[in-house]
Amino acid sequence: MTNQELQTLKNKYDIIGNDPALNRALEIAVAVAPTDITVLVTGESGVGKENIPKIIHQHSRRKSGKYFAVNCGAIPEGTIDSELFGHEKGSFTGANEMRRGYFEEADAGTLFLDEIGELPLSSQAKLLRVLQSGEFIRVGSSKVLKTDVRVVAATNVNLIHAVSKGKFREDLYYRLNAVSITMPSLRERPGDINLLFRKFVSDFSAKYGVGRVALTEDASIMLRKYRWPGNIRQLKNVAETVAVLESARVPSQAEKCMVDAEALSRYIPKEDPNLLPVKSSSWQEENSGEREAIIRSIIQLKQDVDYLKDVVAKAGLSVQTPAAHVISAPVIQENTIAAVNHSNWGMPQENVEDPEEQELDAPANEDLSVESNCNDLIEKALHKHGGNRKAAAAELGISERTLYRKIKKLSE
Repeated sequence: MTNQELQTLKNKYDIIGNDPALNRALEIAVAVAPTDITVLVTGESGVGKENIPKIIHQHSRRKSGKYFAVNCGAIPEGTIDSELFGHEKGSFTGANEMRRGYFEEADAGTLFLDEIGELPLSSQAKLLRVLQSGEFIRVGSSKVLKTDVRVVAATNVNLIHAVSKGKFREDLYYRLNAVSITMPSLRERPGDINLLFRKFVSDFSAKYGVGRVALTEDASIMLRKYRWPGNIRQLKNVAETVAVLESARVPSQAEKCMVDAEALSRYIPKEDPNLLPVKSSSWQEENSGEREAIIRSIIQLKQDVDYLKDVVAKAGLSVQTPAAHVISAPVIQENTIAAVNHSNWGMPQENVEDPEEQELDAPANEDLSVESNCNDLIEKALHKHGGNRKAAAAELGISERTLYRKIKKLSE
C-alpha cells in the first residue's frame, strides 16, 4: 500500500498513529481480505483489535453481506451454543420459539469472534466443524445445516499456553491461525501516544463543549514514558478525565488550558513493576455507562454554575466564587474521583488543597459533590418515568444493574 492509501484507510476507521508495526497490521488485513482465509488477531486488551475484522470485511467480496461481532467472553457458557448455532423451539427452558444463530444469520458475510480464548471446550469442537465443513446443528435439532461464513477471531491471551494447559483445542488453534495479525501495544508505539491524546481531548471538548486542553513538553514526556497497561482504552479514559477536570480552570471554551507534568501526574497512577497488561476489558465495558453518566453530571454542574454567573452578572452583582473552583480537582471527593477513573486509573489517591483556594470553597451546607448530583439525577429520572427502573437507566445512560446498585446505596 502507498502512504496515501494507508492514510485514507486510517481516516476511514478513525485509526491514529504512524508506528511501523501498526502499519504492517493494517497492510496484512487489506492483503488477506479478498480471500476466505481464517484470520487470528492477537494483542493486549485495549489495542484496537476490533478494527481489523471491519477492514477485512469491507475489503472482501463479502462486503455486501452481513457483519457480526460476538464477544465470546461475555456470553454465559450455557447459552453460547444457542447464540452461535441457534436453537429449536422447546429445546430448553425459555426456548419459546426457534432462533437462528450467528453462523446462520451471517451466511455469505463475516463473523468476528472476539475473546475466542474464552470459548468453552464443547463449543470449540462445534466451531471446528463449522470451519472445516461449514456444517452445524442447532441446539435441540438433529438436522445438519450449511453456512458460508468468513471467520475472523481475536484474543488477548496466549493460545499456545492455553493449548498446553488443555483449555484450548490444538486443532482449532491451527485452524484459526491460518493468518496471524498482531496489534502492537501502546507502549510499543510511544511516538503515537501524544497523537492519540490530542485526538481524544479534541473529540471530547467538541462533544461536551468544554475548554481545550494541551500538554507542556514535560507533560508530553511523562505521557510517553508511562507503560499504559490498559493501552488505548486507558489513555482515552485519562485524556477525557483531564479534559473535563482541567478545562474547568479556564473561564472560556475559547481559551486553551495548559497542563504540566505536575498536574498530569495527578491523573496517571504510580508505576508498579508488578502491574501486568489488562487481561480483559469486560469490567470496563460494564461500567462505561456509569462513567459517562458521572462525566455528564460534572459537565452539567459546570454549565449550571456558568448560567447562574450570567444571571448574577446581568443583575449587576459581583461574583465572588469563580466557576472554575466549584468543580476543580481539589473540591472533588476521593470516592468521586475513584468512580470516574475506575479503580484509580488516572487520578491521585490524595487530595491536596491549595491554601489560597480554601476561602473559595463552597459553603458547608451546600453539597456540590458529583456523587450527590448523581443521586439527584437518579431520583429525577425515576420520578420522570414513574418508577420504571429500566426506562430510568436508559435515560441516565447506565445499566439496570448499576441503577439497582445505586438505588440500594441511596436506601442505606
